[in-house]
Amino acid sequence: MNKAVHNPISKIVKLNITKLLTVSFLCIPLVFAANRCAAQSTPIRSLLALSKGDHILAIIDPVSLKVIARVPVGSDPHEVVASADGKTAYVSIYGGGSLHELSVIDLVAQKPLPSLDTRPLMGPHGLTFANGKVWFTAEGSKAVGTYDPATAKFDWAMGTGQNRTHMIYVTPNGKKVYTTNVSSATVSILEDSLLKPAAHPAGFTPPAHRDWVQTIIPVAKGSEGFDVSPDGRELWTAGADDGIISIIDIAAKKLIGKIDAKAVGANRLQFTPDGKRVLITSLRTGDLFIYDAASHQELKRVNTGHGAAGILVDADGSRAFIGCTGDNYVAVIDLKTLTVTGHIDIRGADGLAWAVRP
Repeated sequence: MNKAVHNPISKIVKLNITKLLTVSFLCIPLVFAANRCAAQSTPIRSLLALSKGDHILAIIDPVSLKVIARVPVGSDPHEVVASADGKTAYVSIYGGGSLHELSVIDLVAQKPLPSLDTRPLMGPHGLTFANGKVWFTAEGSKAVGTYDPATAKFDWAMGTGQNRTHMIYVTPNGKKVYTTNVSSATVSILEDSLLKPAAHPAGFTPPAHRDWVQTIIPVAKGSEGFDVSPDGRELWTAGADDGIISIIDIAAKKLIGKIDAKAVGANRLQFTPDGKRVLITSLRTGDLFIYDAASHQELKRVNTGHGAAGILVDADGSRAFIGCTGDNYVAVIDLKTLTVTGHIDIRGADGLAWAVRP
């Protein structure tokens, strides 16, 4: 009769495998829990930054300056804006005027939503959110348009007849639209007006109706970035070709001044919230030009790196964020000391925006 052979090594191996499997199954829920904990929720107030290199929208904690989420967007993202409730972001997918898409991002869930097809309006670029709607330029169609999230429809468009209608500003009530037309070297002022037609010869007077009226104002060549002063009185824009800043009196709808800033390669321009200073970035030099709005004098130039593009200023006026496309970061500027105090790594950084939930 054969006797069973007891192998102590075999017992040890079986025991270790059993322990390993037990530990593995116990760890699985812990791993999932750790992954859930690693995903940070979107702050009530977030800094949004576009990456042209990675085709993502970065959601950034403005306090820690850490990227807390990266959400994929379309193939050529240029500008970004958030809805008034801070829950949704819209990104223009530009393609030099050839594409026709707005990427949509759920900022709370940190995920992409179905994109919007802007056709027949081509080349969406400049973006803003006003009066409950997304307003955008359509450079390839020489036009501007609106998308209403409440009805999920594109509900208005108007042609400018100008070349490269690029950036946009809209008054809070949605009654006035300002755009820069880069290749035409003009600014368009579009106004929703009440028109009163002339009396009919037979004595019948048609009823008054609303219509949009355009005023075109010549500015410096290559004017692209612009802003309206916080008091609504002036519009400033800087020309990339010669670096001249053009100043428009909005009420009079005419050019009232020029500043030979020599800000060649000028890309974006923004007022500080108090209206006292104007910031201009240069793609060519990487400089941030800082001007006194009242005296029209240059206060300082701060080199931020290469390809200085998008500008975003903190609500309290303490900091400015500059998208430096060539250096793959967002530069952080202290507006009290006028120095660079930090960087946020974003490959091909460009468009910037705030998202604030009430």
